[in-house]
Order: sequence, then structure tokens, then C-alpha cells
Amino acid sequence: MPRETKAAKRERAIAVEDRMNVHYPEAECALVYEGDPFRLTIAVLLSAQTTDKAVNKVTPTLWERYPTPADLAQADVRDVEDIIRTIGFFRTKAANVIKCAQMVVGEFGGEVPRTMEELQRLPGVGRKTANIVLNEGFGIVEGIAVDTHVFRVAHKLKFSNADTPSKTEVDLLNLYPREYWGPINHQWVLFGREVCIARRPRCEECFLCDLCPSCGKK
Repeated sequence: MPRETKAAKRERAIAVEDRMNVHYPEAECALVYEGDPFRLTIAVLLSAQTTDKAVNKVTPTLWERYPTPADLAQADVRDVEDIIRTIGFFRTKAANVIKCAQMVVGEFGGEVPRTMEELQRLPGVGRKTANIVLNEGFGIVEGIAVDTHVFRVAHKLKFSNADTPSKTEVDLLNLYPREYWGPINHQWVLFGREVCIARRPRCEECFLCDLCPSCGKK
């Protein structure tokens, strides 16, 4: 089979996203954060290697106990650990959310920063989290958040063969025109949960099968 040209791959990528827009026209963040960028930041931080559903179960208690960044900045780490104990890596995350709150209060006047560089200075916040906060919280599109679902889908579609999320993001940014970046994360997360499931992909039901080199029903 001849190697796919860059132009052909881009054409296929745009076709994929056009179909995503049809199937997931209003894809939204699954984390509950009540429109507050700080709560969004903490929720995304907590969601690493844990399901959004699990995070949504613990954050109502966290917000009730510590409603503002200033409140959380003064929290006892043991109390935060107890609140989020049911999610993965809860001890590390408890320490990070307090340190994150302390930096937001101490260095940013209680407001979540709005640049990629400043966001990544916050403890526990990497590029994926920063991308989601900028996009979802402020409507600023700097890149594409590559989580486990986006990483898997990108590789299934042969849009990347990179071995890290950050390198996969670079491949996607080079492939897609900027105007396509915004909705990709939320759409591909839904697609990864509903169709392109890690252990049992539903190729027979997939609306992208004719565009996917990995489709199992070909």
C-alpha cells in the first residue's frame, strides 16, 4: 500500500473532524466546575489517571469545604486527602491542589492565569491541563489537550506514531488547521468512550471506519 501523502492525510483528518462535528456537535467537558476557572483547574488536575465520573463525586464536598482559592490555600492536606481518597494518587493530588491554590492566591491575585506558560507553573498542571483550562475556561485555543482517549484515537487513525502525548499533540497541530483545534479533545474523548473503546473497539458501529486504517471491519 503506498505511503499516504501529507496532503492526503490532512484531507482525511479534516473529513474525520467534519464527521465528529456531525456526531458530537455540542461536545462538552464532563467535569462539573460551575463555570469557575479555578474549580476547572483543580478538577482537571484531579482527573489525571482517574475518570471524570470519579472526580465529580468528590469535588462537591471539596468545594463545600473550601469554596475559594484562599480557603483551599489554607487547607490541611490530611483533610483534602480524606475528601479525595477514592481517586487515584490522592495523596500527591491533595498536596498539589493546595500548592496550586497557594500559588493562584500568592502570585496571581486569586485568579487563574490565562497563558500557557503561567498555567504550567502551577503545581500539578501540565500542558494537557493547561490546554483544557484555556479552551474550556477562557475560550483560548492554544493547542489540543491529548489525554489517553485522544492519544489512542490519534494513533488508531494513524495521525501520529509518537510515543508521548506532547509529541502526539505536535503531530495533530501540524496536521489540523488552527480553526479545527478547539473541539477535538471533547469530541475525541466521547468517541473514545463510546466507539473506539480501548479494550473492545466497536468497529462495526464506527462512523469513521472508511477513514480509519485500523478499522477492524475492513
